[in-house]
Amino acid sequence: MWKPNQPGSNTPPTPEPSRPTPPAPSFEAPRAASPGAGTPTPASATGEQATIGKSLVVKGEVTGSESLYIDGKVEGAINLPGNRVTVGRNGQVAANIVAREVVVLGKVRGNCQASDRVDIRSEGSLTGDVIAARISIEDGAFFKGGIDIRKPGAADTKGAAAPAVEPVTVQA
Repeated sequence: MWKPNQPGSNTPPTPEPSRPTPPAPSFEAPRAASPGAGTPTPASATGEQATIGKSLVVKGEVTGSESLYIDGKVEGAINLPGNRVTVGRNGQVAANIVAREVVVLGKVRGNCQASDRVDIRSEGSLTGDVIAARISIEDGAFFKGGIDIRKPGAADTKGAAAPAVEPVTVQA
């Protein structure tokens, strides 16, 4: 039997063909889909997003300085004023949410206050009052509560006489 790398062999050793190394797996947090499109968009300008997975249950207050994707259960309060909070399809939230942007694909029981917008997708459900500059409710979404549209940058008028919030029920 002929072996090319044995001493006394006149044939130069054949180099082994180079094999490309497979890329390292990328672990990226799920991102919310943009309205009306099937492609994901970045969570925030910095691209940082924390995730609460399907099997996680959080009871208490959630605060921080990055966007949050919730696919598990959260009870308490969510306070992320400059960031996006996305409640995924499996997400169940029983909390008041304060954020720049709130996207609801799962179930939310609590008030939502957004400096920019609240987006309730077709499979989403929100029971509570909404205070935001903009709101979007897709066909098929469930919403029960009041809506207070505030201009961006408007100060909170807790001491002043605020206009009455009319309860609205939307069901498709």
